[in-house]
Amino acid sequence: MAPPLGALGALVDPFRWWGCLTPEKVAIIDRERGTRATYRDVDDSAQRWAALLAARGIGEGDRVALLALNSIEVIGLFYGCVRLGAALVPLNWRLAEPELARVVCDARVALLVGNARFAAIGRAVTPASWLDLGEANAALATVTPLGSSPLGAAEIDAEAPALILYTSGSTGKPKGAMLSNRQLLFNALATTTGWQLGARDTGPVSTPFFHTGGWNVIAIPLWTVGGTVVLFDTFDPAHFLAALDEERVSIAFAVPTQFVMLCAHPSFGRPLPYLRHFISGGAPLPQSVADRVRAVGYVIREGFGMTEFGPNCFMISDHESLARPGSVGWPCPFVEIRLVDDAGRDVSVGDAGEILLRGPQLFSGYLHDAERTAEVMTSDGWYRSGDLAMRDADGAFYIRGRRKHMFISGGENIFPGEVEMALTECGGVGEAVVIGVSDARWGEVGHAFLVSRTGTPLDGAAVLAELRTRIAAYKVPKHVTVLAETPRLASGKVDRAQLALLAEAR
Repeated sequence: MAPPLGALGALVDPFRWWGCLTPEKVAIIDRERGTRATYRDVDDSAQRWAALLAARGIGEGDRVALLALNSIEVIGLFYGCVRLGAALVPLNWRLAEPELARVVCDARVALLVGNARFAAIGRAVTPASWLDLGEANAALATVTPLGSSPLGAAEIDAEAPALILYTSGSTGKPKGAMLSNRQLLFNALATTTGWQLGARDTGPVSTPFFHTGGWNVIAIPLWTVGGTVVLFDTFDPAHFLAALDEERVSIAFAVPTQFVMLCAHPSFGRPLPYLRHFISGGAPLPQSVADRVRAVGYVIREGFGMTEFGPNCFMISDHESLARPGSVGWPCPFVEIRLVDDAGRDVSVGDAGEILLRGPQLFSGYLHDAERTAEVMTSDGWYRSGDLAMRDADGAFYIRGRRKHMFISGGENIFPGEVEMALTECGGVGEAVVIGVSDARWGEVGHAFLVSRTGTPLDGAAVLAELRTRIAAYKVPKHVTVLAETPRLASGKVDRAQLALLAEAR
């Protein structure tokens, strides 16, 4: 066992710390239910959850699965698990029953807690260990809170998994990324330092808690410094924009698809006097969308990360985000980064290479999967991200897409991310995905799948003609298909396997 975090354990479990220092400070605002919870409220809830779980036999090393929407109660459950040394396994409620069953089986969960709306599927995949969240909340009122050590004396195992987040893909079984207390702590410290967050900051969380964006982009970092988090069940542009104003939000994260929805809403551009800036992440942000956000007076930065590391890997200031369009900036505190070629050699400035990461924000491997863990780790401790980036002369980074998505056409490397960004700058294109397809002459060529920004039908040939004015001719896809919408996996990621089937059927 690794050394305990000792007094730093209060930072891993911020509700113990701020529950003593600023007990009446609002920690969570639940916009869906119109409720609020102070740091003292959540601290008490976590203690009661710890007692309730312990009474059901949950202890150190156990795993508690969660099948529920974002809510204040879920936060208490998570920190109750942390206090017992157990790990929370949030499940993607968009998955079908067979998919959920595979995850539950792989995680070997001791208990599944969930909303009543998911009871049927929850009981089907864990018939002997289902706990209704509503019934549990009622029971918490009668539970004697678990005793705790004095503030500053808590010892938390740095390497004990606190969260296990399953990543989904189009092939193969899901992987359970183990995020330790150490990982959560250092991501929070790096984020609050790089983004200059403090107790006065308020940020929204509309990303579901089965995703790292729900916990680690803003929520845990803000709680670490005593800030306030605004929770949403789902994303609605009108509701989201209203909350930014009414809750005096100072920093707001959203994914590019959400920014497209925001830009299309009539109230987009309303005064938001407390908002310092937006942050986009989860996928490349089209420059045309960034320009529309800035055109109404808002500031926007682009971030980048992954479940297995961070996920906040890069930082960029408001000024630099304007001066370097498309850049994600420089590494966060504690993060070491290399860009390497296929032979593992560092690439030159201006050349694309795979991102290798090292630092205390690194995950602890995939649960029960040493083989796939070894595949992504080098012998000297670097994480192979599978993502491509280039670095300019000043050390600023630009993401170029996934390594496995890159293809070679006539001897030239084609990076779909670069082409996709250029396509979304063409008139009327709201979303673009490019995949490599086989070609008798060139080996591989690009096939672009486009979705209209406005609903007006796109002329694929005209879009490619405009694209030729923006990028080199050899990068322009040879085929184009216009779709009503992009097929997606349950995780929300683009289903490239489905697009490949569509390309084959052309």
